[in-house]
Amino acid sequence: MRGRGNMAIQRARRTLRSEVNSAQAQERKQACVHALLNRPWILKEEDQDLYFSIKDHYEELREWFMDQAGFPLIVTRSLAKLERTPVVPHAWMGFEEFREVRDYVFFTYCLWYLEGKTEMDQFLLSDIVEEVREQMAIGGLESDWRHYHHRLSMARALKKLTSLGVLIMVDGDENDWAQNENKNALYECSPHSRYVLRRFPQDLTTYSSMEDLADPILYADTPDGQNIRKRHRVFRRFLLEPVVLDRYWDDDSLPYVLMQRRYIMDHMQRMLGMEGRRYREGLLFFHPELTGEAALFPTLSGVSDLVLLIAGELRRQMNQEGSRFYMEPDGSVRLERSEMEGLLLRLQERHREYWSKEFRESSSALLAEFCFEHMEQWRLGEWEDANHFLVSPVVARWNAEYANTDFDLD
Repeated sequence: MRGRGNMAIQRARRTLRSEVNSAQAQERKQACVHALLNRPWILKEEDQDLYFSIKDHYEELREWFMDQAGFPLIVTRSLAKLERTPVVPHAWMGFEEFREVRDYVFFTYCLWYLEGKTEMDQFLLSDIVEEVREQMAIGGLESDWRHYHHRLSMARALKKLTSLGVLIMVDGDENDWAQNENKNALYECSPHSRYVLRRFPQDLTTYSSMEDLADPILYADTPDGQNIRKRHRVFRRFLLEPVVLDRYWDDDSLPYVLMQRRYIMDHMQRMLGMEGRRYREGLLFFHPELTGEAALFPTLSGVSDLVLLIAGELRRQMNQEGSRFYMEPDGSVRLERSEMEGLLLRLQERHREYWSKEFRESSSALLAEFCFEHMEQWRLGEWEDANHFLVSPVVARWNAEYANTDFDLD
């Protein structure tokens, strides 16, 4: 009896170790998925553990991303990159450091210049800017390095390439050149430049519109091919956008979201650890932890606190008899610009002691602009016209209060 008891204990221990190992492997795999979705790429020289975890799970990750979203996964001897193509592009998907369209133009022409370089090649800043200027002139585009704003724009492009690891700064600084065109800098080319731009499934000259560029792969013109395209577009939006309400879907995609929600939720939970919930306004996903690889709402910025306070204030006022605020059939709330300013003015008077100096001293009009911009970025609201803002029903899922406040929140 004692022997059989020892064997049972050993089997239980092996089962427990297996379950622990399986949970750890799943956790590492989810970390890989989040990193691939939220970083430009993962360089082996900067994060070896993550890079080798992606290599360990390469086959499963490659198949899942391609089967569900049509995203190609590239792994080389030095980097891992997921080629993410949005269905609906948004301003926040660009480089935060860039200020003008010209920044992206210079960034792209710099990549053109680097195509003729090999790893470890060194060149001067004056060389790259002169060749870029000449190539742009051939295409009918202007770049004048005597113009301060052009130099500043090029400096932002070069700095971004350096931060990505595409360029290696050997000596000098592009900011010095931006201030004085007689200054110079020395760069070295890394092997990563050829992986920055997305790869297209066919020659660019065969595309006739920007919409045609939205598909990351070619789809067969058959019912099966179109069904795969539909699944990819749905997953791509859920993977890359913070909120996708039912009214954001086209007539082809919405039935798929409604009928296949359990399938979608299962995949998002298994591969990303995201918890999905079906609400009246749409299928929403939440991160179970307070922090993560992705940017999460509410953010660490104080403007997220303002949005949460607005949500609670709207709910309280709508519950009062005779309130001028009411819910639209789709669950959204329409606010005039002046009404948002009035809400924030009351909140400022009530909670001033908890706010930062910037928010305490800002006008209600400026606070409203902060909130409008933040809510638009997180798909928590949108402008109906120049004076009416639709607050998304998603906002009703949150509320906020300050600790130790005497104000009673219902």
